[in-house]
Amino acid sequence: MHTILVLYYSRYGSVKQMAQFIARGVESVNGVEARLRTVPAVSTVTEATEAAIPESGAPYATLDDLKECDGIALGSPTRFGNMAAPMKFFLDSTSSIWLAGNLVGKPAVVFSSTASLHGGQETTLLSMMLPLLHQGCMLLGIPYTEPDLNSTITGGTPYGATHVTGADGKKPISEEEQRLCFALGKRLAETAVKLKSS
Repeated sequence: MHTILVLYYSRYGSVKQMAQFIARGVESVNGVEARLRTVPAVSTVTEATEAAIPESGAPYATLDDLKECDGIALGSPTRFGNMAAPMKFFLDSTSSIWLAGNLVGKPAVVFSSTASLHGGQETTLLSMMLPLLHQGCMLLGIPYTEPDLNSTITGGTPYGATHVTGADGKKPISEEEQRLCFALGKRLAETAVKLKSS
């Protein structure tokens, strides 16, 4: 059985929903399972702490999740055109993974959501790609052979899956966005299987 780590941070739930659609795409590939994980929030108040176990949803990621996966999907909402601080904080703790080369040669994808169509989706995806490149991952995007990439008026980029939440954060994930998330997860899983078997 191959394992794909779907690692995300979600403040209001959109990125979490995207992660679930990506996980469905991952698990549409025979012999592959998705491992959903999240990261705790961080605070500017240094005394604030999160519980060791989240109240609901996916468990918090550990370094072992990174070591054990055959591929990784990384997701975060946009914060001023960049990944959210909780995801960056977690990635900054992975020096031992980098030193050991645990992610070298593993395929990876990225996904994000923003309030507006031009709210920094692509720069956020690129910001998440940087640590993955330093870790030695092989980055995948969404090819234009996916019909929704050419026709979507919501989210979706060749760099990775995206979602537009609207200013109030309440727009549901569109059918095009759902299909692109699924396609991205499926492509990641298929690539991981091919790499492991070669």
